Amino acid sequence: MSQFETIIGLEVHVQLNTKTKIFCSCPTSFGESPNTNVCPTCLGLPGALPVLNKEVVKKAIQFGTAIQAQINQDSIFARKNYFYPDLPKAYQISQFEIPIVGKGKLDIEIDGQKKSIGITRAHMEEDAGKNIHENEYSKVDLNRACTPLLEIVSEPDMRSSDEAIAYLKKLHSIVRFIGISDANMQEGSFRCDANVSIRPQGDTKLYTRVEIKNLNSFKFIQKAIEYEVDRQVQAWEDKQYDQEVVQETRLFDTEKGITRSMRGKEEAADYRYFPDPDLLPVHIDAALFEEGRKIAELPDEKRKRYAEELMIKESDAIVLTNDLEMATYFETMIENGASPKGSVTWLSVELLGRLKGEINLQNCGIPAQTLSTLVKRIEEGKISGKSAKEILDVLVEQKGGDVDSLIQSLGLAQVNDDGAILEAIQNVLDTNADKVAEYKNGKEKMFGFFVGQIMKNVKGANPNRVNELLKEKLI
Repeated sequence: MSQFETIIGLEVHVQLNTKTKIFCSCPTSFGESPNTNVCPTCLGLPGALPVLNKEVVKKAIQFGTAIQAQINQDSIFARKNYFYPDLPKAYQISQFEIPIVGKGKLDIEIDGQKKSIGITRAHMEEDAGKNIHENEYSKVDLNRACTPLLEIVSEPDMRSSDEAIAYLKKLHSIVRFIGISDANMQEGSFRCDANVSIRPQGDTKLYTRVEIKNLNSFKFIQKAIEYEVDRQVQAWEDKQYDQEVVQETRLFDTEKGITRSMRGKEEAADYRYFPDPDLLPVHIDAALFEEGRKIAELPDEKRKRYAEELMIKESDAIVLTNDLEMATYFETMIENGASPKGSVTWLSVELLGRLKGEINLQNCGIPAQTLSTLVKRIEEGKISGKSAKEILDVLVEQKGGDVDSLIQSLGLAQVNDDGAILEAIQNVLDTNADKVAEYKNGKEKMFGFFVGQIMKNVKGANPNRVNELLKEKLI
């Protein structure tokens, strides 16, 4: 493998989260009965004309802004001609010569090493329907036809499957943080085609590339790329490269862990692109351009703010910003009065450490406000950290609850009555005068003995307050 260099370029299809489709008013909702979210326009029936959804244009501008790309004020739609059962019109409305988003970049980091991946373009297009293969039958569901997509095409800048996954995860995070897609990979809202080739180390020539189609899992994307690289290297070493590696589209068999040929790879000429005669050129006026340039805080910006303003460790800031729900949960905790440091610990360590299997932040039943209250009660000295863990165990087990009610019902409230604590301190010191003398003669471990005795005498005493008052007494 060290004799060869891997070349990877990715084409990512992001389904935009508009309420209606790109060229008609049919809803984009997922999971409806087959062929119900359709109309003459998205079915491509004669006489039905497409009308561009303005929200799609706005979301494309937002993405271009996020990757510091050139945004073309004028772009055009084209017809991409090919036949497939899930494409009712026998052409797909896409963009070719002039896309809405031009060159940009996306920075990734692996093992502390930063790298910039070029993005060639991002263009608007309509999605196709979905073929469903069951036993000897094939069915077609056209609910997805005409759903708005943003196709994001990278430069062939990635040199390993690790770099490809880092790029995809960063891209996935960005589209979710700026709110243009739910990027649900299980539902096909974020999927990619991987173009993979190899070349001898030191060579600058680009050799035959193979496209692996319709990958929608980070795990399977990585496995597919690695298998394809191994296949091409083996073919080269067996002197079968020209016969075994041809320009084609392949599919990844997730059960066998192999790629297999699907069809010959089409070039642009095969699609016979031409400007769509039913759609006017897209012109972005100043108002829409300005509106689209306003985007939510990006993951890298959040990470920097957490570290600089909230004094969060960089490693913790990375964990908090890897996922939109995680960052939102954390910020809600702070808005409800918990400290940043306490929020990090009780969210990323204590709560997440208790969530198993299919249970996550969204379905665990513990809203950020509840965990924030738990952290505040610790910081107010009303409960100990140990007691808080008991309460959190109950909250997780019963999928929610009221923190203050649990403190009372479980009898976990800390005693912060200075009078009661001072009385206990005095009794312990009077009873153990010899040990007090040992302490004052330098035997500092006696301090722990005193604390233990006091805690026995005052059940639920705040240990921090016990320590403070005991130190004052022993001066």
